[in-house]
Amino acid sequence: MERLQTVKLKRLGLHEYLCSLPPAILDSLYEHPATCMAVFRELPELAKYYIMRILFVEQPISKAAVSAWVKVNAKQDHNEAVKSMCSLRVWMESNLQGSASTAFIMSSIFRRNLQKALVGGGEPWSSTAHLGPDKHGKDIESLDKYASERWEMLLHYLVGSETNSTISQDIKDLINQAGLMKQGSEGGRSYSIITAKGFQFLLLDNASQVWYFVLEYLDWVRERGMNLVPILRFIFELSFSSPGKDLPTDGRDDHVLICLQHFREMGLVMQRKRKSRRFYPTYLAINLANRANASVTNVTNSRGFILAETNFRVYAYTDSELQYSILSLFCKMLYRFPNVCVLQLTRKSIQSAVVNGITADQILHYIKANAHPDMLKNDPIIAPTLADQVRLWAMERDRLTYRDGVLYNQFLAQKDFEVLRNYAKELGALIWENSSKRYMVVTKDGHDQVKRYWKKYKKESDT
Repeated sequence: MERLQTVKLKRLGLHEYLCSLPPAILDSLYEHPATCMAVFRELPELAKYYIMRILFVEQPISKAAVSAWVKVNAKQDHNEAVKSMCSLRVWMESNLQGSASTAFIMSSIFRRNLQKALVGGGEPWSSTAHLGPDKHGKDIESLDKYASERWEMLLHYLVGSETNSTISQDIKDLINQAGLMKQGSEGGRSYSIITAKGFQFLLLDNASQVWYFVLEYLDWVRERGMNLVPILRFIFELSFSSPGKDLPTDGRDDHVLICLQHFREMGLVMQRKRKSRRFYPTYLAINLANRANASVTNVTNSRGFILAETNFRVYAYTDSELQYSILSLFCKMLYRFPNVCVLQLTRKSIQSAVVNGITADQILHYIKANAHPDMLKNDPIIAPTLADQVRLWAMERDRLTYRDGVLYNQFLAQKDFEVLRNYAKELGALIWENSSKRYMVVTKDGHDQVKRYWKKYKKESDT
């Protein structure tokens, strides 16, 4: 078994994600005011100032004129602002008419729709006025409860805990494609288990989890051939909606309606029935773009619930089934009482977690991030004896590294051995050698090439 490597989540902000999109998609996105407003809020402060300064100016502005807007000691901020706007195709370079000097001009599509977003005008983004009042209207409290239950159900599936609710095959495929879970088999029965990326996903705060999952979802829909532009516009529209305000399904793109059902399952929107003509965005979707702009951090629970002692006992003061399930990934459950459970860190439980790709540092970080206030008084928070033992148990599985290879032996002469060994070494295929016994092992991938060289060498030697 090869040494397990620490896997890090690839976490993009909104700016980085939009910059990765093809120019044609970016230009199409700017045809909706919500997208332009989200991009504007993502820009650096100086870039926002530049945008507002020329929002109603339609002719190009020379580079020299733009540079004169800032002092010399702010040139770095100026360059970052210009780079940010150009990478998002908000600004584009052009030539001044009748001059060889270059200039900047704002995208006409972006300008027009940002004007609508800031000062009004145009048609309303969406309205349910034509549907009349909702007899089954939802208040903010019920929407928050619905969103929390649906999102927690997804996390329950991720940790493998039992739940009466089911996850659709589409969401299961998305979780597997994102690398949060992997397929295993035992006794002819297949099952899914959490990966190292999945455990890191659990360590993120709730808002960062949603943003990461939405980014994975966007990659997933692109691979399925769905139109990304209306789906992104829909996400930005949700992020600027008001709590408790319903939105219509009428006039939506077919791909957006599919996306709506997926978001309904994740808890981002609440729709009473699949065929209902209105839906309610939840707190998971509202200001989603804002959360993407915030720094992505790991969970730091101000009301920590874990007490870890030097005898490897772990006390969890919580009634959350999800937290019990997470702890069970690397602890052995001993006792369960209302509002508290007692677990044990054991050699077997730690190594079982390591096999599934969870690292010792991740386990220790989770305990520290959710430490009880009494435990936070300690310095260090986790006792060195406990931390060292957890790492030692994890390292026991990493002492040996197994690799496929091919053994070469029974050389008749030392010269033959050295010639082939040197060739394998130059090729980068040599794994191990014993010169005194004339043994060498080459990689499985390099075996065919070494074998061909050996046959050619022997044929030339015999002639």
